[in-house]
Amino acid sequence: MELNKNCMYCMEDEKRDNLMIEIAKLDVSTIFLFKEQTYLGRCNVVYQDHVKELFDLNEQELSLFMNDVKRVAIAVDNAFQPNKINYGAYGDTLHHLHMHVVPKYEGKDNWGSTFEMNPGKTYLTDTEYADVIAKIKGNL
Repeated sequence: MELNKNCMYCMEDEKRDNLMIEIAKLDVSTIFLFKEQTYLGRCNVVYQDHVKELFDLNEQELSLFMNDVKRVAIAVDNAFQPNKINYGAYGDTLHHLHMHVVPKYEGKDNWGSTFEMNPGKTYLTDTEYADVIAKIKGNL
């Protein structure tokens, strides 16, 4: 497993833990729940190795990663019934392959446009986070 000592995902550091909560390990990735929950159920699927781009993966690795993303999207969809799920793979400043899985709800924040990376509006209690995580895990 390739690691990068400057990467919050590789080093499992405080910055990562301030932003998200680990939910589960999947086939080739780890799923995290974003602590900022303007988009109820928003997750991040983080590839197990420190690679920068989708094209850095061979066909089998890419297939396994995208199947992890699909599995998370299905779990979020079943748990929260959003009107649409948006996907985002950015990483301009954090070069570790990850995919945002962002449920969107008609009539709510940013419906009809790109999701906001960190709106800073909606944080939950520990009990509420546990409930959201349980719903996602129950649908994985």
